[in-house]
Amino acid sequence: MPRNIFYIRTFGCQMNVHDSDQLATMMVDDGFEQTEDVRQAQVILVNTCSIREKVAQKIISQIGRYRQLKENNPDLVIGVGGCLAQHWGTSLLKKNVGIDFVFGPHALDKVPEMISRVQKRGGAIVDTAFRTGITSLNICPRPHNGDLQAFVTIMQGCDNFCSYCVVPNLRGREESRPSQDIINEIRFLVAHGVKEVTLLGQNVNSYGKGLDEGICFSDLIKSIDAIDGLERIRFTTSHPKDLTDDLVDRFGKLGKLCEYIHLPFQAGSNSILARMNRGYTREDYLARVERLREVCPDIAVSSDAMVGFPGETTADFEATLEMMEIIRFDNLFSFKYSEREGTKAVSLDQKVPEKEKSRRLNLLQALQDRHTLERNKAMVGKTVEVLVEGISKNSSKDMMGRTRTNKIVNFRGPEQLHGKTVNLHITAGYLHSLRGELS
Repeated sequence: MPRNIFYIRTFGCQMNVHDSDQLATMMVDDGFEQTEDVRQAQVILVNTCSIREKVAQKIISQIGRYRQLKENNPDLVIGVGGCLAQHWGTSLLKKNVGIDFVFGPHALDKVPEMISRVQKRGGAIVDTAFRTGITSLNICPRPHNGDLQAFVTIMQGCDNFCSYCVVPNLRGREESRPSQDIINEIRFLVAHGVKEVTLLGQNVNSYGKGLDEGICFSDLIKSIDAIDGLERIRFTTSHPKDLTDDLVDRFGKLGKLCEYIHLPFQAGSNSILARMNRGYTREDYLARVERLREVCPDIAVSSDAMVGFPGETTADFEATLEMMEIIRFDNLFSFKYSEREGTKAVSLDQKVPEKEKSRRLNLLQALQDRHTLERNKAMVGKTVEVLVEGISKNSSKDMMGRTRTNKIVNFRGPEQLHGKTVNLHITAGYLHSLRGELS
């Protein structure tokens, strides 16, 4: 069996997915062949996340299953990368016999070399060093035939040091890519059929820090808006404290910037926000959302929220629910606080019992389901622009697409509409999608 067939398993967020796409592109360029069948692979790469404990446990279990494959195939090479690898480093080798090498987010470009070393001399290689001028940031994954959307990394790392978050320790400090590199990548993607890009970074709002160009994030978006052939621009993730008026104003002026923003608020209590070291108050956040809706009345706002942070009282939790009632998010990603080694929150007192965390999360999610359904039903009767992405997962007779506000719409139409932008009259709103008809 050839020794250059590889398989990638990805855990975590959009940035991890994009990292894996970059890694796969680099591997193919280096002469490797990718497979979707792990049983055919001679190299297994696991790209990990370490943001929540439950995800970390799932990753360790999966690595254990891959280790069983190695018992039947001693030549199998297993490499583990990403944030969990960065976090545990050498200890990951000790925890999981069978792993041959460990690589951090700054070492993606070193993976082919590490595989070669393992195949020639054996394993136990670890590279979790932080670097400046991260080579992998400029790897542009090739769009697959028919891909309409693509992720584009514009910066990596974070300087905020929220008390619950391990990202600055695992991804390093903020580093922005030169704007021309980003523009060139997007032009390449558009030339290969991409119509929508999502700009990625741990804190895209602080883009430009450290560059000599004198450019900020709103300037970058304006330049991207001018690229011929591109239809839509999205970005994630934004930090509320860095959401400038200039950036907000872009939503009312740039035709390609979608009317959608993901703006994590995490908690509705000022005392909890201070303990989290978020750098803004409840009032600051509400003012940002109000300003967004003044500039762009139809903007959809999604967010992140955490329950059970150390010190969160019943009143603090109720303040979060109250904030949700005021804003009425289109969507919300919510989770229970879990301790992550290396964060300041580990040392905070007044821990919330697990049972109470679960109770609060259930209440919060039920409230958000009501708000999401309410906002989706409010779309009924409107005509919206939809980029058709393909056949619906719900029915082979239907097509599906996405609105500029990031809502999925299923509708009856021919497959030839794939890749087209159409106007749909919304006839029904559900919890996770809309129903429409061609207008």
